[in-house]
Amino acid sequence: MLKVFLVEDESLIREGLRDNIPWEQYGYRFVGEAGDGEMALPLIRKSRPDLLITDIKMPFMDGLSLSKIVKEEFPKTKVVIISGYDDFEYAREAIEVGVDQYLLKPITRMNLRKVLLEMKEKIENETEPEDYKVQLQNEMREYEQFSRRRFFEQVLEGKWSVKQIYEEAAKCSLELSASCYNLMFLYMQEKSSNGISDYLMEQFFSIQDKVLHYFLRYPQYILFRWNVNCYGILVKSENADIQVMTEKAIEYVRQVCSEAEEYLTWYIAAGNPVERLSLLPQCYQSANHYFAYRFIFPALHVYDESTMTEHLPSSEDHEIHYIDSAQMNPKIIQDFLEEGSSNEVHDFVESYLQRIKGALKSNTFRGYVVLNIRFAAIEYIESIGRSREELLGRMEKYAEEIHIELNDVFDYFVEIFQAAISIREEENNNQGSMTLRRVLDYINEHYTKEDLSLGSVAAAVDVSANYLSSVFSQNMQKTFTEYVTEKRMEKAKKLLRNSEDSTGKIASEVGYKDAHYFSYVFKKTQGLSPREYRSGK
Repeated sequence: MLKVFLVEDESLIREGLRDNIPWEQYGYRFVGEAGDGEMALPLIRKSRPDLLITDIKMPFMDGLSLSKIVKEEFPKTKVVIISGYDDFEYAREAIEVGVDQYLLKPITRMNLRKVLLEMKEKIENETEPEDYKVQLQNEMREYEQFSRRRFFEQVLEGKWSVKQIYEEAAKCSLELSASCYNLMFLYMQEKSSNGISDYLMEQFFSIQDKVLHYFLRYPQYILFRWNVNCYGILVKSENADIQVMTEKAIEYVRQVCSEAEEYLTWYIAAGNPVERLSLLPQCYQSANHYFAYRFIFPALHVYDESTMTEHLPSSEDHEIHYIDSAQMNPKIIQDFLEEGSSNEVHDFVESYLQRIKGALKSNTFRGYVVLNIRFAAIEYIESIGRSREELLGRMEKYAEEIHIELNDVFDYFVEIFQAAISIREEENNNQGSMTLRRVLDYINEHYTKEDLSLGSVAAAVDVSANYLSSVFSQNMQKTFTEYVTEKRMEKAKKLLRNSEDSTGKIASEVGYKDAHYFSYVFKKTQGLSPREYRSGK
């Protein structure tokens, strides 16, 4: 409840207000009183009320002097002046001091009730204490990331004109204006939980938050979720600074993540800068191309033009006698089929073949490579419970062909990988649908519990929070937070319409331990306060 302090030199009026006003019914707790400003000031400093109600003319220190001091020391405290003097000069001084209301005696209970409720709503709307801000930011970040992902999918795939980009950016509250742009992809995933303590898992989430908050701190970076374990970062800056901003971000990620490799798998890739929004698809192509090398060179962690130039083989190293047998490890293929996406297939195939393209002229070596790819794909498909017949059945031109001409190798790779990934996605969707049913059942049963969160639901159904967030958003077309909030608000509206329960009790019944925060979320989502909704507005 909000705290209210009363200053009035006439004891009968002061005691009448103190004892006859149902403060708690109006959302206040009476925390103190005094007969003049001098006596009131130390008590106010101690109790720090949200609302000060004071007479204007009192001995020792009048109400205007007291209000001025209180406003200077506690600028968030609201002040209501009451006076028997219908004098413009008093009103003018009160306005200069920053008084919120100026009422003339005699004050009726109805008028005071109106002022108290107005002040309560004003305080709740303006205050938004820091813990509410943090809580709301954490809850809304998931929704914002989902919205941004949809936005950037359209932008990076070149589906919008520049005009459309700016129009849609405004809807997402994104400021894109800059003279130069770059794109980065950041992958962070906790390592297998086998043998890793709960403490190390907590450390992983702490590192992840630390890295993501770095990009949220600076306006030159726009962070968005790209898929379950991958984030995109749009870098926007002046031409002269774009490389510096990109390198600073990479170095920060390297410093933080390299100390956590015991429980964290991480990669970051940066594209080639462009000077126009319309050229972002080109930047995306370069970033995606470099990012695909994480399967080829997993120990590098950082992938951009300079690192690729340094680590890619020279033309003579493409010859068969320079090929390292480790480059043919089937695990490279299986890792890609497990973690890669369909829009990475072309870049992965290109990066894989680039190291051996000279050797592919040999019919014998080319046959070995083709069989190596084929068997690796079949082994992966069988590992997820599907059959080789399904894989070959989804291939078109090369389903039965194993003698591949040099010019057809790239297309062969693409076809078999796309077929395997389509089966994997289908299997994931089946698993995701079963998981989602369990999640929705759990939410419907527990959404009124204040400790319900994405993490607690993920733990209850035995999946990772990142996976649950992705599955939920893709299938429900809304985020976990949106869904839970909608259910809570619908129940709150029903209780507001059909019961006389206080806002605090209703807040508790729908999963909010703090009535102020409940009121804030209600107004944010419904467009009016619980009191306004209950009154029929």
